[in-house]
Amino acid sequence: MVDITVHKFGGSCLREKEDIERIAEIIKQSSDRPVIVVSALWGMTDRLIRAENDPTYAGRLVQDLRSQHLIFAPGLDLGPFGYLFEKVISGIENNLLEYTSGEASSNCKNLILAAGERLSALAIAHKLRDTGVDEAHPIGAEDIGLKLKGRTGATEIDIDMSSKYLDREKLTGIPILTGWFGEGEDGNIAVLSRGGSDHSAAAFANLLDARKLILWKDVDGIKRLNPRWGLDTPSIPYLGYEQAYELSMHGTPIIHRATVSPITELGIPVEVRNFHNPTSEPPTIIGPDLINKGVIAIGCHPGVAVISDDKPLSSLLLSKIEEYEITPWLMKSTPESMKLVIPTFDFDRLEEYVQGKTEFKTAIVSIIGDCKVPSEYEIVSKNEFATRIIIECENLSQEIRNLYHSLFSLQDCK
Repeated sequence: MVDITVHKFGGSCLREKEDIERIAEIIKQSSDRPVIVVSALWGMTDRLIRAENDPTYAGRLVQDLRSQHLIFAPGLDLGPFGYLFEKVISGIENNLLEYTSGEASSNCKNLILAAGERLSALAIAHKLRDTGVDEAHPIGAEDIGLKLKGRTGATEIDIDMSSKYLDREKLTGIPILTGWFGEGEDGNIAVLSRGGSDHSAAAFANLLDARKLILWKDVDGIKRLNPRWGLDTPSIPYLGYEQAYELSMHGTPIIHRATVSPITELGIPVEVRNFHNPTSEPPTIIGPDLINKGVIAIGCHPGVAVISDDKPLSSLLLSKIEEYEITPWLMKSTPESMKLVIPTFDFDRLEEYVQGKTEFKTAIVSIIGDCKVPSEYEIVSKNEFATRIIIECENLSQEIRNLYHSLFSLQDCK
């Protein structure tokens, strides 16, 4: 049986015409059987969203989409997938007309949004065949039985239902699969949240029992600290699944939090590689959790609401936390007291159900690995993988840089 490697190419890998040629070279060099998951071309989803709300813009978008995809994949309209290309283009035009009339359903909106991934899969399949990869062919995720939990919008892929209904006979050759959407619980198209294409790739890796998943990005792996804080830090060689999930909750956008769950159960490793320079640095590998000594990385999420009361957490507040799918950083409740720590933007949705005292803090920081936390910080929680602390300061960027230098300089001196 041939090993499978799932390759995920996001919008950052689909900015220029030459990017599809680079994808072809990567696939040709794959030692395993490749399965490819793609996002829409760079900026395409944003353009489709704008078209839904602006009839004037929608009127000229269809021709722009045709031209842009033919620049990326010349001859697509005349090749073996030409009829599918024309079908998707005409579908966008019809759905936009329906949507901008004010009478469209939510399914119509999702059909418009999903068209970006469909066109991308067609363009890449055509280009791969044009370069000699004759087994490449595009597949819509919903056409092979990928099931999502929810209707219209969904938070995750239903692995159990997808495994039951997945049409593996269609996954021959080198399939180019659409990410980000699938079939909802009502049988119509449902879309995931932004970043959900990584989750799609992880789900396919699970369903196909892949040897590994490669997430192709425009950076050298996952950094010790998000560059937004003003430091260029080294890439992390290895992260455990729990550590990667923790970082994804604390301001590390390279990996979506939903990506981790489908691959954890089977122990499938994930490589985060630089698409534009694959051999520049070793990738960040995400795999089974290990107990580490020392600090590995720092994540930070600005805006924290700390809610406390001298009575237990109310059942109404708990039900709203579940309804809004909020993941608290801390939730403690006893007969005598409760404490809840959540993002500030989530507090806005819960405010009318909150009793007791609420304090707003600058940020929550997660220190990945094992460390001694400086005494001036309040510890929210601690386990073998990470320590969460509250930060209150006037200049968050400077505070994060100081904390980084403090923790890693102490570690380097040991």
